[in-house]
Amino acid sequence: MKKLVLSIMICIFACSIIAQPAQDIRLPQPKKEGGMSLMEALAARKTGRSFSNRQIPMMQLSSLLWAATGVNRDDGKLTVPTARNAQQIDTYVYTATNVYLYMPKENMLKLVAEGDHRSDVGRQPFAAEAPVILVYVANYDKMQGWDEESRAFYGATDCGNIGQNVYLFCAANGLSTVELGSIQRDKIKELLGFNGRAQLAQPVGFPKE
Repeated sequence: MKKLVLSIMICIFACSIIAQPAQDIRLPQPKKEGGMSLMEALAARKTGRSFSNRQIPMMQLSSLLWAATGVNRDDGKLTVPTARNAQQIDTYVYTATNVYLYMPKENMLKLVAEGDHRSDVGRQPFAAEAPVILVYVANYDKMQGWDEESRAFYGATDCGNIGQNVYLFCAANGLSTVELGSIQRDKIKELLGFNGRAQLAQPVGFPKE
């Protein structure tokens, strides 16, 4: 009888966890000290297209996102330069469970879509195997008054700056990554509903052994 009661209690507890609604995630403070030197990271930087299903720990994810485009000064400026300090590149984080928008100033992940949508990002099958896919979007609401040429140019160049930061972080932390220009932009925009253009995607994960 005791075993039956215990089994029921475990089942109720498990079901309560599963039934919890998806929500925003408050990230732990990123680790900003120690690690590999810049020159060593540059020497180790490479592209990887093979990913294991091992999840990235939350602390490491927080540090990754901070390195990509986090706030590094009291005036709110970022680890990456942007034209006119517009900070116009939004970073979306696709995971196996939900899609989030990284909020640098709040150091949090804002829920924007529930479910696993990784297969709707890249056109290459390996991309969906990564536990995390970063999608960089040029947010036109932050580029008011810019002409079309400026939007296209700075949307691309400033996005590239973020991608290089991610490459170096991955090199220094044993992670695999690759920038993807061939992505499913229509599906991404349909899901996320932004005013702008999805520029690049960047799967990130531990390399497959």
